[in-house]
Amino acid sequence: MWPEMENDTTMFLLLEFSKIWEIKIVYSTFFLLLYLITITGNFLIISAVALDPKLHTPMYFFLMNLALQDIGSVSVIIPKAVFNLVMNIRYISYSGCVAQVLLFVFFLGCDIALLTVMAYDRFVAICHPLQYEMIINKRACTKMVGSVWIVSFINAGLHTIGTFNNHFCSNTINQFYCEIPQLLKFACSDLYITEIGVVVFSITLAFGCFVFIVVTYVEIFLAVLRIPSLQGRKKAFSTCLPHLIVFSIFLFTGCFAYLRPISEKPSYPDFAITVMYSIIPPMMNPLIYSLRNNDIKIALSRIFALRSLI
Repeated sequence: MWPEMENDTTMFLLLEFSKIWEIKIVYSTFFLLLYLITITGNFLIISAVALDPKLHTPMYFFLMNLALQDIGSVSVIIPKAVFNLVMNIRYISYSGCVAQVLLFVFFLGCDIALLTVMAYDRFVAICHPLQYEMIINKRACTKMVGSVWIVSFINAGLHTIGTFNNHFCSNTINQFYCEIPQLLKFACSDLYITEIGVVVFSITLAFGCFVFIVVTYVEIFLAVLRIPSLQGRKKAFSTCLPHLIVFSIFLFTGCFAYLRPISEKPSYPDFAITVMYSIIPPMMNPLIYSLRNNDIKIALSRIFALRSLI
C-alpha cells in the first residue's frame, strides 16, 4: 500500500518507526505516557487556577494560559502519532498536514512569547513590587495575552503559507509529524527560500526573547541577592533557574532542529531533538512553574478534598 502512496500528492507519509509490531507498541506506549503526563499536569494547573479565587492573579493567569498552550501543542502531534502506530498506518492527509503545521507553530510561538511575558511579570514583581499592581493590572494582562495569541497566529500563518506555497517532489517525511524543515527538504520550487527567510526571522525573534529573559533574570538575581533572608533568596533562585534551563533547552534544540542540515534518512538524533523541543518542555512546565508552588498545591488539595466529599 505504501509504495503506491509515495507519489500521491494528496497525502504525506510520516516516519515508519519499525516494521515490527512489538517495537511499534513500545513507541506508542512511550508517546502515550508522555502525553498523559503532560495533559494531566497542565489540566491540574488549569483546574486549580480556574476554581480557586485566591489564584485569580496575573501570575497564575499567565500560568493558566501557558498550560492551555502546552496542552494544545502536544495534542496537535502526539494523538496522530499514537493512532498511526496502533493502526499500523503512516499517512496524513495534505489538509491534515497543513493544519498540523499551522497549529503546532502557533502554539510553539505562543509558548516563547508567553514565557517572555512571564519573565517580565517576575521582573516587575521582584524589582518593582510597589508598582506591580499599577503595571501588571487586569487590563494589561489581557492585552499582553491577547497580543501573544494574535502575533503567534499571524506568525504561524506566514510559516504555513511559506511552506505549502511550494511544489513538493516527494511526500515522505522522516519525522513523526509534519515538521517544516522536513517538508522544505523536498520542495521542488525556489519558493522555499521565502519560508527559510521566515524561519530565520522567527528564530532571530526567539533569540531576542531569550536575550530579554536572560537580561531580565540578571536584574532579578541582583535584586534577590539584596534580600536579607536566606530562605527568600533560595525561593527566588529555585523559581528562576528552572525557567531559564527549560527555556534554553526549548529554544536551542528548536533552533538546531530548524537550522541544521536535514539528513536524507531517518535518524535517532533527529527524533530525539524533535522530542526535546516539541514534547519535553510542555511536560516539564507544570512541574517547574506550578506544581512546586505552595499556592497551587493548596488549591489542588482543596479541589480533591471537595471531590472526595461529593
